[in-house]
Amino acid sequence: METGDPDDFLTLLLLLGHPRVNLKAVTVTPGAADQIGLVRRALTWFGRDIPVGAFDINHLKSCVSAWHFRTFGKVPPSRDAEPAPELLRRVCDAKTTLLTGGPPKNLGGALALPGFTLGCWVGQGGFAGEGVVPEERQLPKFKGQTSCPSFNFDGALKAARDALASPAIALRRIVSKNICHGVIYDSELHEIIGAARHGSQSLQLIWQGMDAYLRRHRAGKKLHDPFAACCAIDPAIGTWAEVEMVRERDGWRALPATDSRTWVITDYDRARFLEVLTAH
Repeated sequence: METGDPDDFLTLLLLLGHPRVNLKAVTVTPGAADQIGLVRRALTWFGRDIPVGAFDINHLKSCVSAWHFRTFGKVPPSRDAEPAPELLRRVCDAKTTLLTGGPPKNLGGALALPGFTLGCWVGQGGFAGEGVVPEERQLPKFKGQTSCPSFNFDGALKAARDALASPAIALRRIVSKNICHGVIYDSELHEIIGAARHGSQSLQLIWQGMDAYLRRHRAGKKLHDPFAACCAIDPAIGTWAEVEMVRERDGWRALPATDSRTWVITDYDRARFLEVLTAH
């Protein structure tokens, strides 16, 4: 995860309390002390003692957005983390799902280590457009496009390419922006979370965070990473096409393929997504 906007932290809150998740570890990029401190604070809220990894434990620049501290209070910085690639090699196996909500630098580092194996990688990033996503499911701003840049994958280009090609990963599910840009945390979803939050620490904290966010951003927030997390919990939320994900000059493109073990989302079941999101 990264901490430049609310998405990744909301996802951490969701995963920490979800009844269908056994969270084994958290890794951050780049690995600043305020990021590690933020993750450690969230773990204490849930009484969890799980390992935390960082790509660069000595990273000096602050990497946490003002929203995090404004909403949940100041957090003491921490260096209580271990090298993330080694951590992933230790905790991942053929039954593990790894969700990446930021540039997959830690995954790329793990792939370079002998003995790393992973059951499923759910990556938020990439792009699927014309030729893969049906015309009626293409968002207006992506209508007719075949390729598009991707912040997460472009932020760790070699790592993304390695992960998309690696035989050490049994299955890849790519949650791309043509679908997740249409999943918005708005006032309607805020009411749904508000009604469901009682009895769920995760949903209460998510509601608290987004209540503060919506006061400043009435149009809402694209829900990239929490949506990807729900797809990791229940892949049946999505409709998936098997593809080869390639980086062309003007962006990422999904090409129809067979035996690639890489699937990109082309549609989703909103009712099933909300059921997974609000489960407790």
